[in-house]
Amino acid sequence: MVRARDRIYDDFIRLCRPTSEETILDVGVSDVIGDGANVLERRYPYQQRLTAVGLGAAEEFRATFPGVTYQQVVANESLPFPDNSFDIATSNAVLEHVGSPENQRRFVRELMRIGKRVFITVPHRLFPIEHHTGIPFLHWTDSGFALMCKLLGKEDWGLSENLILMSRRRLRASCAPDARVTIGTTGIRLGPWSSNLYLYWNGNQA
Repeated sequence: MVRARDRIYDDFIRLCRPTSEETILDVGVSDVIGDGANVLERRYPYQQRLTAVGLGAAEEFRATFPGVTYQQVVANESLPFPDNSFDIATSNAVLEHVGSPENQRRFVRELMRIGKRVFITVPHRLFPIEHHTGIPFLHWTDSGFALMCKLLGKEDWGLSENLILMSRRRLRASCAPDARVTIGTTGIRLGPWSSNLYLYWNGNQA
């Protein structure tokens, strides 16, 4: 996980090319502090340029990253920022949990409304081992994944309101058909079976 997150961070820097003066919004940070979480806050050298949002009070997050501005938000509601508030809006491993394809489209629209550039990453369903449950291979189809979750007593992960396994097609469908986006692989690189996917959008080129 740490290696995958570090490579995701490297691709974020490569594509977004943030400067020391630009502002960044990180949507959906974790209050569970560890080497595999909140890689942007752990590695980005200009913490004063970061604003993070999450669903909880994030007391541990605030204590660990005192230079980062934090704001609590409500799931599937508009983010409390004006249009083009940030130079970059990013989110890691959140889009697959927002509950429905409609919610996914709303989530991506919000990031594109607020950020001039957008970088979103999700776990890739074609990675040999499913990220949340550890199920190998059978998660490549929705029916196979739902069946294995039921057999293993992990039914909640088989519900779309908790997890939508993401492919390139589903990631592309989360934004408007005419949006000029780049979709690629990141994380642990295994060609078409790499661990994560990214979506990059540059509003200046839209």
